[in-house]
Amino acid sequence: MSAPGREGNWVVAFLIRVVVVAVALAVASWIVSGIHLTGATTGSKVGTLIVVAVIFGVVNAVIKPVIKVLSCPLYILTLGLFGLVVNALLFWLVGTFSSRVGLPFEVDGFWAGFWGAIVVAVVGFVLHLIIPDRLDRR
Repeated sequence: MSAPGREGNWVVAFLIRVVVVAVALAVASWIVSGIHLTGATTGSKVGTLIVVAVIFGVVNAVIKPVIKVLSCPLYILTLGLFGLVVNALLFWLVGTFSSRVGLPFEVDGFWAGFWGAIVVAVVGFVLHLIIPDRLDRR
């Protein structure tokens, strides 16, 4: 049996992760010229970022492990640098999927996805350093 108050901790941790990815996606859309976040209002942009962050999380949780297993020899051959290509392609996939379902978030191609994935990784890393461990249970 878990300690009192622990039941809601996973919800807080999940929400923090979504917000961190949403902020990282916003920074990527500001920095990388091939990533477009359009929307009529700030509220619609924030909503779009939250939904895209959830899609990003699902893609990274479901598709990325399969790709890593299938491309294990390429990871070994390139000493892990193939991971950058995988991250770029997955970021591009998230952008393509998001725009196809009607979200105003687009990634123009591989290189936009490449730089966007790097920006999201760096911003996410920095934000997770700032957030206290008791809130960010990874």
